[in-house]
Amino acid sequence: MRLPRIAACALVTAIATPALAEPGAAPCAPRDQIVAQLEKKYGETRRGAGLQNRGSVTEVFASAETGTWTILVTRPNGVSCAVAAGEAWLEDIAALASPPI
Repeated sequence: MRLPRIAACALVTAIATPALAEPGAAPCAPRDQIVAQLEKKYGETRRGAGLQNRGSVTEVFASAETGTWTILVTRPNGVSCAVAAGEAWLEDIAALASPPI
């Protein structure tokens, strides 16, 4: 049985600094640590990214093999927070190949 996604976020929280691991807050840690855990535990790789208006970067990591996905927000200081995660990832390649209407 796979580890539930909430448990995966708890693992990220365990490596976060105490100042970032406030109750109810998104699991946060240095970006490289979170990305390494997503790759190692779930086989997730970055599938897309975008820049927010205050300099933060939002990234989507996913794995077609495990079906899991995670959304990270990385602040300009290099700290990333896992803001959402789930299962049943579907990569819509056909939509990517079509021009917008």
